[in-house]
Amino acid sequence: MILLVADHNNGKPSKMALELVQAARDLGREGPITALVLGQNLTAVANELSQYVEQVLVADLPQLANYNPEIWAAAVTQIAQEGEAHTILVGASRSGREYSARVAVKLDAPLLEDVIKVQDQGGALQGTKYAYLARVTEVYESSAPVTVVSVKPGAYNPASPAGSAGEQYDVELELPTSRTRSTGKVIEKTTRVPLTEADIVITGGRGVGSPENFSSLIEGLADNLGAGVGATRAVVDAGWRPYGEQVGQTGKTVAPKAYIAIGVSGAVQHLSGMGKSKYIVAVNKDPEAPIFKNADYGIVGDLHQVIPALIEATRK
Repeated sequence: MILLVADHNNGKPSKMALELVQAARDLGREGPITALVLGQNLTAVANELSQYVEQVLVADLPQLANYNPEIWAAAVTQIAQEGEAHTILVGASRSGREYSARVAVKLDAPLLEDVIKVQDQGGALQGTKYAYLARVTEVYESSAPVTVVSVKPGAYNPASPAGSAGEQYDVELELPTSRTRSTGKVIEKTTRVPLTEADIVITGGRGVGSPENFSSLIEGLADNLGAGVGATRAVVDAGWRPYGEQVGQTGKTVAPKAYIAIGVSGAVQHLSGMGKSKYIVAVNKDPEAPIFKNADYGIVGDLHQVIPALIEATRK
């Protein structure tokens, strides 16, 4: 069995969950592709996921209402053991990276971490990942009977529906008493599509000049295009934008259909978080800016003139 842990938001499978489905399909290993859904009030999520995989295992319990790495690791380990899973796929989100290592320890299994590709090679599992700020690509191989794999968000395209509905099963779990508990949760209120879900991402860099310019130019264009808003580390460190918008090695990884980089120099740390975008558009006054080496389309010019013109054009 190939077991994938499906993240979900607001009653729908996340984009990352559908990317894991595609990774499982491309893997080509024996056994059914099985999605495990953890949480509470999961009927809508399970129904939609069943259109993509052969089996959906539903753990709908009050103890799973809020994410907890100890509980998640215990749940995934139990299901993997009971289902005799040979491959466990987890999205390499912040939480996924946290509990996937615990699962590997509990199963006494190797962990192929933050991979951009995973494939079967003669019975062994190979995982490809970036290293040294995406300057180097490394390949790791596991010949163990069970392997845990965390897959980098955006590494695969989201899967399409399978054409027939898979089976759904409720599962019973023996969960430990957690030694930690959540004492509070703050949810950022925004009407914009989340960065990792957006088809278009507009990112501003230090060249935007100020927080006020960021709001008027970057957000103004994003509002017209229904796009997600991103920022470089320099912008976040300056306090112009929240950390949740940071794109790059120490921020989020995105792979939208279109990535528009405005006033972004193109440091390798930033490129590692958006390099797999389908189309990259760069706006920068410096014709030698590194971002242009990775852009499909480039505009050399003063962003303070270019972006207002784009805002006006998209408004029409």
